[in-house]
Amino acid sequence: MHRILRLLRYVRPYGLHLLASVLLMALVGLFDAFRVLLIRPIFDRVLDPTTHTGGIDLFTIPGTNHSFNLQQFVPSHFHNDWTVVAFALVAGTVLKGICDYLGTYLVNYAGFGMITDLRNDLYDAVLRRSVGFFGRHSTGNLLSTIINDIERVQFAMSSVLGEFLQQLFTLIFTAGVVIVLGGKLAWVLVLFIPFIVFSAGKIGRRVRTTTRKGQDKLADIQHILHETITGNRIVKAFGMESWELARFRGAARKLFRANLRSVRAQALSSPLMDIIGAVAIAMLLMLGRDKIKTGLFTAGGFLTFIVAVFKLYDPVRKFAQFNNNFQQAMGASSEIFKFMDAQDDVKERPGALALNGFKDSVRFENVGFSYTDDNGRTQQIIRNVNLNVQAGEVIAFVGSSGAGKTTLANLIPRFFDVDGAYDGNGNRSGGRLLIDGHDLRDLTLASLRAQIGIVTQETILFNDTVRNNIAYGQPGVSNQRVIDAAKAALAHDFIMRMPNGYDSVIGERGTRLSGGERQRVAIARALLKNAPILILDEATSSLDTESESLVQSALQNLMEGRTVFVIAHRLSTVRHASRIVVLEKGTIADEGSHDELVARLGTYKRLYDLQFVDIG
Repeated sequence: MHRILRLLRYVRPYGLHLLASVLLMALVGLFDAFRVLLIRPIFDRVLDPTTHTGGIDLFTIPGTNHSFNLQQFVPSHFHNDWTVVAFALVAGTVLKGICDYLGTYLVNYAGFGMITDLRNDLYDAVLRRSVGFFGRHSTGNLLSTIINDIERVQFAMSSVLGEFLQQLFTLIFTAGVVIVLGGKLAWVLVLFIPFIVFSAGKIGRRVRTTTRKGQDKLADIQHILHETITGNRIVKAFGMESWELARFRGAARKLFRANLRSVRAQALSSPLMDIIGAVAIAMLLMLGRDKIKTGLFTAGGFLTFIVAVFKLYDPVRKFAQFNNNFQQAMGASSEIFKFMDAQDDVKERPGALALNGFKDSVRFENVGFSYTDDNGRTQQIIRNVNLNVQAGEVIAFVGSSGAGKTTLANLIPRFFDVDGAYDGNGNRSGGRLLIDGHDLRDLTLASLRAQIGIVTQETILFNDTVRNNIAYGQPGVSNQRVIDAAKAALAHDFIMRMPNGYDSVIGERGTRLSGGERQRVAIARALLKNAPILILDEATSSLDTESESLVQSALQNLMEGRTVFVIAHRLSTVRHASRIVVLEKGTIADEGSHDELVARLGTYKRLYDLQFVDIG
C-alpha cells in the first residue's frame, strides 16, 4: 500500500488529465451499456412485424413505475422503429468512439507523464549517490531498474490503466443493466464474487513474486552484456568468446525459467474466470427458461439480459489480468524505491558552508578509513594518517599495490568519508580532513569539488565531440578557452589532424583516440576547470615512453601554481615532488624528498631499487 501511495503521488501534476479521462471513460461505459439495451427493441420491435406501435421502452427503474423511452434520446422527426433504433445505435457507437479516443489519450498522457517524472527522479537519486553506492551495485542491476523496472510500471500506469478505467465503467453500467433487466435473477451472480476475489488475490501475489525474480534475472543478463561489450578486447585477446557465450546462455536460461514461472501464475487467471463465468451463465439459462414460460421475460428481454451478463463477464475476466499487471508493477517498483531510498555513505549536512576558493592548506588529522565487505567484515584500509600540505606543494603518494594511495586521495574530494584513527586497543577516535581549517563534512559537496581537478589512469571520456569533452561541466565556455586548454595540454595538434577537428566525435570512452591522446584530452579538461587542487592518480602508468613524455610535459603545465597530489607506481614521475609520502599497509611509513628517502634505506629505497637498479 505504501508503494501504491508513492506512485499515486506522481499522478498529482496530471490530476486534471486523469479526472477528464475518468469522466470520458465513464461515458464510454455508459454508451456501451446503452448499446446493450438496444438489443431488446431490435428483437421485440424492429425484427417482429406484429409488434404494436408507440414508445420503445428501454427499461423501468426497479421499485418505481418510471420508465425510459428510446424516443427521448433521438430527434423527434424519427418515428419508424428501425430508424429510431438504427440512429440510436450509430450515434451511441460514434459517441463511444470519440470518448474512448480522448479518454485513452488523456489517461496515457497522465501515465507517461508520471513515469517520466519517476524515471527522472530515479536517475537523479542514482546519480547523486556516493561512490560507495556504485561499488555495491552492479551496472547491469542499475540499468535494469532504470529501464526494465520503469517499463513495467509504465505499462501498468498508462496502457493498462486506460483499459482498466474503460472496463471498470463498462462493468458498473452493464451491472446496472443486468440488475434492472434481471431483477432477482441478477443476484445469482453475487454468489460468485467471493471466488473471483479470492482467486485473483492469490494469483496476483504469486505474480508479484515471480515478476521480481524475473527482473532480477534480467539484471544479471544486462550485467553480463555490459561487461562483455565494454571489455570486448580482453574477451577476444584471451579467446573467451565461448566461455562468455556459455555464461550468457546460462543467465538466459535462468531468465527463461523465471519467466515461465511468472507465466504459469498469470495464465491461470483467464481460464479460471472462464470456468466461473460459464457456470454462472449456465445457472442463469436454467433459471431464465422458467421466467420466459411464465411471461416475466420476453425472448428479446431475456436475450438482452444474457448479453449483458456476457458483457459483464468480459471486464471481470480482464480484471484478473489487470491485477496481474498491477502486481508486476508493484514488484518492479520495490527495486525502484529501494534505490531511491538508499542511505548515502556521504551526506551533506544541513546548513553546510560553501568553500570560497582554496588558499592555505589541506590537513589530515588522525585519518582512517574502512569498509564493510560482502560478508559483513570490516576491512581497515587507512590508519592514523597525519599530514599537513601547504598550498602550492606537490605531494606524491607512493607504495606497493594495496597500500592505500588511491583511497587516501579519494578522501580529498569526499568520495568517501573519513572514519577516524585507531589506538593500540582497536578503539576509534574522531579523525578529520580539513581544507583551509574547514572539516570537509561541514562544506557543501559542490563547493568542495569545484576546487578539485582529477586526472586518472582510467580516463573517462564521453561519446561526444572533443570540444564538449574538454568543456565538460562548462558547456557555455568560449571555444578560444577550450583551444587554449588543449594547447597547454599538448593536444591541439592531434585534435586538428582529426577529420572534424574539435567537432570530431571520439567514440564511447574515447575509443577512437590512443591512450596518450585520451590522457591529454583529460588534462585539457582539468586545465579548463582551473581548480586550485589537483589529483593525479596513476596518470601515466599505462602509457608507452613517447606518450608518457608528452603527457608529462602536459602535466607540468597543469601542475603549475596548484596544490597537487600525485599517485604513481613509476617513481621517475615523482622525483621532483615537494614531498614524497610512502604508504605501507594504510599508514605513513616514511616522508621526505627523493634524495632523503633513498638515503634512508626504507620502503622507498626498496621500490626504487626494484625499478631502476639492474640486478643482472
